[in-house]
Amino acid sequence: MNRNVFMLCFVFTVITSQLAMSQMPTGGTAGAQPVGTPTSIRQPSPRPISPGGSRDIDLVEKVLNARKEYQTTLEALRAHYINVGEIEKAKWAEEELLNYHRISKQAYLLELDVPPPTLQANENIPDANEYYRRAMQYKDKGWGQEYIDNQKRAEILLQQILSTYPNSDKISDAAYQLGEIYESKPYKQYQRSALYFERCFQWNSRTQLDARLRAARIYDRNLTERNKAIELYREVTTRELDPKRVAEAQKRISDLSGAQR
Repeated sequence: MNRNVFMLCFVFTVITSQLAMSQMPTGGTAGAQPVGTPTSIRQPSPRPISPGGSRDIDLVEKVLNARKEYQTTLEALRAHYINVGEIEKAKWAEEELLNYHRISKQAYLLELDVPPPTLQANENIPDANEYYRRAMQYKDKGWGQEYIDNQKRAEILLQQILSTYPNSDKISDAAYQLGEIYESKPYKQYQRSALYFERCFQWNSRTQLDARLRAARIYDRNLTERNKAIELYREVTTRELDPKRVAEAQKRISDLSGAQR
């Protein structure tokens, strides 16, 4: 491999690792999915029923599969051009891959995106811990485009924990961080955010994070689902020990209950 090709490989490896597209950490499970590939399409049984009906589900599944195929095909094309010394075309593929990761991608059907509340977070898995550590190095860091890219990097790493290590004791914390990411300005995917906040305390009922309150606020302020908000605020008053959280929840219960009269 000549020097130009080597440098291109090196630069691309650095860039894509920053976008969380590096391989599994050392010691990962054989055959596990590399970081940066789309998370597995989760299909609960029975198949979810959406307002759009079965055709909606079929189309969404096709979109998710198309995303995965598009990315893996671009990666294969880039590798081909590097191997044959087509430097300029390899750069084109690099740029297209980077732009693909920057595109906002909607979940469409949360049943196919968010794992079920029944996962058991009961294993200390070093590779999952490493994914989480790396995600937190990116999350909420930087300004402008750098901040947006870092949120994307963190999202990919956190989603990888859920898809590859669903029994890790980090899934609750990962769900909380995803809730914050999907609530943040580059995303504003509030329904998705609220559900991940809920998964945080569903997967770890003893979490010290304010996931119940965060979910309640979203249902209250962003989704205007008052009944759901009141339900979660009430859980805060009965399950939380932090006096500020409890006081906020009690006030909102009073405000929302009064507004419903």
